Amino acid sequence: MRFTFFILLSIFLTGSLIAQVPEDALRYSWMRQKGTARNQAVGGAMGSLGGDITATFVNPAGLGLYKTGEFVLSPGFKFFNNNSQYRESSASAKDNAFNFGTSGFVLGFGNNSRKWKGSAISIAVNRTASFNNNIYYKGQNDLSSYSEQYAEELANSRIPVERAFDDNSLSLGTRMALYTYLIDTATINGVKQIIGLPELLGSRDQENRIQTTGGITEISLGAAGNMDDKFYVGGSIGLPIVNYERTNTFTETDPSGNTNNNFNRSTLREVYTTKGLGLNAKFGIIFKPVDLVRVGLAVHTPTIYGLKDTYTADMTTDTENYPPSPGLVDVSSDVLTGNQLTQYEYDMVSPWKIMLSGSYVFREVEDVTRQRGFISADVEFVNHKSSSFSSAGSTSDDNYYDGINSTIDDIYKSTINVRLGGELKFNTFMARGGFSYYGNPYTDSELKARQMFISGGLGYRNKGFFVDFTYVHGLLRDVNFPYRLSDKANTFAEVKGSSGNVLMTFGFKF
Repeated sequence: MRFTFFILLSIFLTGSLIAQVPEDALRYSWMRQKGTARNQAVGGAMGSLGGDITATFVNPAGLGLYKTGEFVLSPGFKFFNNNSQYRESSASAKDNAFNFGTSGFVLGFGNNSRKWKGSAISIAVNRTASFNNNIYYKGQNDLSSYSEQYAEELANSRIPVERAFDDNSLSLGTRMALYTYLIDTATINGVKQIIGLPELLGSRDQENRIQTTGGITEISLGAAGNMDDKFYVGGSIGLPIVNYERTNTFTETDPSGNTNNNFNRSTLREVYTTKGLGLNAKFGIIFKPVDLVRVGLAVHTPTIYGLKDTYTADMTTDTENYPPSPGLVDVSSDVLTGNQLTQYEYDMVSPWKIMLSGSYVFREVEDVTRQRGFISADVEFVNHKSSSFSSAGSTSDDNYYDGINSTIDDIYKSTINVRLGGELKFNTFMARGGFSYYGNPYTDSELKARQMFISGGLGYRNKGFFVDFTYVHGLLRDVNFPYRLSDKANTFAEVKGSSGNVLMTFGFKF
């Protein structure tokens, strides 16, 4: 298949050492809502309910329902398995990691004034995104070679080959490919051109492993007020801390067994890290038109991130008996940078989020001891097209970032996310269930993606102490491109993943 937006992207990648690509923007916007075990058990659908510290990160107006203080801690454990399909071949990978949900303090205050019945403030921390993942795929590719992206960049740069290795305007990948003779000049049909040696093969075995760790940990300060127990209003300010690392190992091999065709194997191992800090705000209201019904509206401003990337890589290529090469050649990015760490500083802005919520609270039922409960739903709008990058320093990078932002606008779209859930309370025990769905952010209909989560849990509350247990089962579908070319169809892997998240929240009121 052919994706025209990658033609635009490759033009802006040519001659640039900057590492950001559109997928980096999606990483900070296409993620499920995290919270306490209670919040997760009902699918995260608590935008109109309140009374939970997670409201700090969802709809701060919900803090207005607090009348006392509360301390909360939410440890958890996640395990996942990914199955990938690439060039009609299947592969799988799995991993696990510890995580945590919303934790912190809420202080509630009563008020005897005629209108304002109470207020509350919160100091909370939440793992709003977890990047722990492991993807592996492999297959035989008769369409393209990963070497072509480097040959394409060098050809478009018009830099003479004899000077290209020392030219810092070329990407490190292209310079490593030139150093190891993965790409070189060749005369074909009387025309001298730059090619990747694997291009001359009929097909290539390819495999790719992507391991990511880290997450976004957000510290937030929230406040809310309660007017007549009918109208609640609140806001919060968040400081998300980004810590991300990706190790990408791509290998291309000649499957023919021929030892005289000038290519045997090439491996590129890349390590990216991203660290930074952001700033955002959330505002919301909850209205109780009648005692059993609650309606909520929340707006999340874009998060403004200041980020720094680091990049290291090494490439090993075996070109067998290719004349200029000794056969097996390896090179590290440190050789090309004089052992200087490769870093990029830039800013990123995530999309706005708008959430409309509603819930119905049940009264007591005679045949069960003081049974009560609720059903709740959130509908969330996120415009992924509005994500953007900008330079943190030199204006010489502006054209590059303009190109990336234009590509983001072309390949992503807005999505509607839905969360549903409910709870039944039996005296001191509670049973909960929920469902959430996060829509496809890609404009291209051939790129299938979505996130779906089914959850359930139990809770206990007595004499100011509470403990909740939740299990969330996730079903993920996404795509991954090992590399991109501007002159031919781009191949990709389809990734279908499943995950399990066990979360416990315990706390006490004071």
